[in-house]
Amino acid sequence: MDGAARFARGFRAGSVLFGFGRFRVACGARGQVNGGRTLRAVVGIGLCDGRRGDGWRGDGLAGGGGLTGGRGWHTISGMFLDLHTHSVSSDDSRAKVEQYVKWIRALRRKGSRIDGFVLTEHRKFDFGMDYGALAEAYDVLILKGSELDTNCGHFLVYGVTEALAARVDFGDVHMDAPTLVREADEHGAIAFPAHPGRFGIGFCEYVDEVAGFETVRIAELLNGSNRPGEQERADALVAARGYAGTGGSDAHVVSAIGTCMTEFQNDVRSEADLVRELRAEAFRAVRMEDVRA
Repeated sequence: MDGAARFARGFRAGSVLFGFGRFRVACGARGQVNGGRTLRAVVGIGLCDGRRGDGWRGDGLAGGGGLTGGRGWHTISGMFLDLHTHSVSSDDSRAKVEQYVKWIRALRRKGSRIDGFVLTEHRKFDFGMDYGALAEAYDVLILKGSELDTNCGHFLVYGVTEALAARVDFGDVHMDAPTLVREADEHGAIAFPAHPGRFGIGFCEYVDEVAGFETVRIAELLNGSNRPGEQERADALVAARGYAGTGGSDAHVVSAIGTCMTEFQNDVRSEADLVRELRAEAFRAVRMEDVRA
C-alpha cells in the first residue's frame, strides 16, 4: 500500500473511530444510531467529528498507523479548502466573493490557515463567472461547484461541465439523486451528500430507503451550519457506511467562511484537480480552530 493510500485510510479511520474497544453504529432511515456493522476502535481518541484528537495523525506521514503515541495536532503540507460556500449568486446568501477573500486575508493575518474555497451555489453553476483576477490579487484559490436539491436531500457537485449541465436540470428541486450521481460519474464530475445529518433534508433520511448509491464513497462530515443533533447523525452515517468525510462551512455570510474545511494531501489548483483528489480520498475534514498557519 503506497503512502497516499495509507494516508487516505488513516484519515478515514480518524473520522469515524473514537473511544476504546468496539462499538456498533449505523444510520437508519431516520438517522437513528442502530445496531450495524461492527468497527474496531483503536486505543486513543480519534476525530469522530473532525475536532482535534489526542495524538491523532494521518497514516503515511511519519510511519505508524492512524493513531500515534504522541499528543496534539499533526498537520501536513497540503491544502486547506472550504468546499461548501455560497455567494450572492445563491438566493439566500448575503456574501460577495470579494468580501470572502478580504475576510480570508484578515484570518490569515491572525494565524489561520485557509488556502481557498469552492462556491457551491444553489441549483445552478455559474459558467460565466471568472474569479481568476480576484483569486490572484488575494492569493486565494477560488473554484466553482454546485449544491443541488434532489429527492434524497442536497448534493454537492464538483467538476461540473456543460455536458453534465445539459444532462441534468440543475433547477429541478425534485431531481432523482441516483441519476445525478450516475451522470456526474459518467461526465468526470463527482456528486455526494451535503450536510447528511440535516433534519428533514439530509441523506440520513433516505440512505436506507433508496437504491443506486453504490458509487458514493464520500459525504460531507463537517458542516459549519449544523444544528444540534445533526453532527451526530453525520458521524453515524460516515461510520456505518465507511465514507470519507469532507468539511465545508456552508457559509452564507462572510464571517462563516473557513469554519469547517477539507485538508488535502496534494495540491489542488483546478476543479479537475479537486475531483481527482476527492476520488483518491486523500483528505480529511477539519475545523478552523484546529488549523494554524
